[in-house]
Amino acid sequence: MSVTPSSPPPGFSRRTLLAASAAGLALLAAGCSSPPADEREKVTSEQADELAAQVAVQEALVSAFAAAGAADPALAAEVAELAGQADAQLTRLRAASPGGSASASAPAAGAPAGPDARAWLRGQVAAAATSHATASVDQSGARAALLGSIAAGLRGQDGRLA
Repeated sequence: MSVTPSSPPPGFSRRTLLAASAAGLALLAAGCSSPPADEREKVTSEQADELAAQVAVQEALVSAFAAAGAADPALAAEVAELAGQADAQLTRLRAASPGGSASASAPAAGAPAGPDARAWLRGQVAAAATSHATASVDQSGARAALLGSIAAGLRGQDGRLA
């Protein structure tokens, strides 16, 4: 005697459920799409000028690390990692800047010799952090996030130099 196939359980079949899931996912994707990145990332001339100014601020900070290190060799060894971070931040700022090229910035004033070099460098780091944080408000998208991130990182460096 052969067994007769049982009738399918009441409700949706797997095929119907799969088709409904695919249709729902397509609607969700269409409803949650955002405008192209080009429209969100357009840079005004004011934003470009401000970002170029922030590149110069970061260049001055990199120079300040070098000047402080020259004034106090023990400090140079201690802050080598922080100086490397400042240089990496400068590279990212240059890449985000619409001009993308190095700008000529005034070199940092010479750091005082001895233990005063640390306090001087800390002041330079704090000033750069404030400048970047202030400028981030007038930027949009990734540039604002970059400036905010660099400002936060510099605040951390300020704390380490305390």
